[in-house]
Amino acid sequence: MARSSLRLAALATVALPGTNAVGVRSIEVPGEYDGAEITYADGSRLIAQAPTSAIAGASHIAELTLLEELQHRVDTGALPFTVPEVVGSTPLPEGGNLVITRPLIGTPLDISTLRPGPGLTSNIGRAIAAIHELPTGLLERLEFPIYSASDYRERHIVELDAAGATGLIPPVLLQRWEAFLDDGDLWQFEPVVLHGDLAAEYLLVNQGRVATISGWANARVADPADDLAWLIAAASEEASESLLKAYQSSRTGPVDAGLVDRTMLISELALARWLQYGLREGLPEVVTDATAMLSDLAKAVA
Repeated sequence: MARSSLRLAALATVALPGTNAVGVRSIEVPGEYDGAEITYADGSRLIAQAPTSAIAGASHIAELTLLEELQHRVDTGALPFTVPEVVGSTPLPEGGNLVITRPLIGTPLDISTLRPGPGLTSNIGRAIAAIHELPTGLLERLEFPIYSASDYRERHIVELDAAGATGLIPPVLLQRWEAFLDDGDLWQFEPVVLHGDLAAEYLLVNQGRVATISGWANARVADPADDLAWLIAAASEEASESLLKAYQSSRTGPVDAGLVDRTMLISELALARWLQYGLREGLPEVVTDATAMLSDLAKAVA
């Protein structure tokens, strides 16, 4: 059952004793969380979030430790955007933590507004590059998942086998994906720190630049293509080229030659995951949507 905004405000007083809340309203926050915006007597506002599932609660706790480290990188200028600033937290009776943060700066990215050339598109490329430049030891120390290039290739092979077992993937796509996975040259990459769940609701923009990146619970060390695939798939070809150029020029080391091809594979496999989700959850409208998109993709690549 969803927690009311009043309950979240009451729990927030435990996390921040001595504060004087004068108003509260429910808000939507990305992910599996209940959210409330609390107004205090001095006019300040804070955001209270509580996980709605045990899985979300566990990942939220891990995210808290990472946010502390990322805030240090923001303060030193290593990250050219802000991250959620945690000002308090308290354990919940049912598990997980209530977390209090300052309001985030910016509004969710509208991918349709991305244009080629300098500006927001290039700024996004540089922001993602800054994430990928973080030391991998940071996530190792915090015990986030670490994957080698061969690990990730094997994960995609398993994913492809599961997709093929549905019997609903056009053969031309199965052959295409198998060819990607059989090409050993595509899988010669150096794993990097990933956000791991980049999406429009987590990438907030303000005044033509990336202002805040939130939603770090799925951070890991893995394939840099993961953080780029959703943007490359949704943006225009010209905007994608500008984004990748800015990304590549902002990386201190060489960018592997198979990066763009792997972003294509990852974005296409997302359609298979959408199909499997619909089948698993018994959602015929999702299955219909996914099969239609897979059919369109098959025609485009045939």
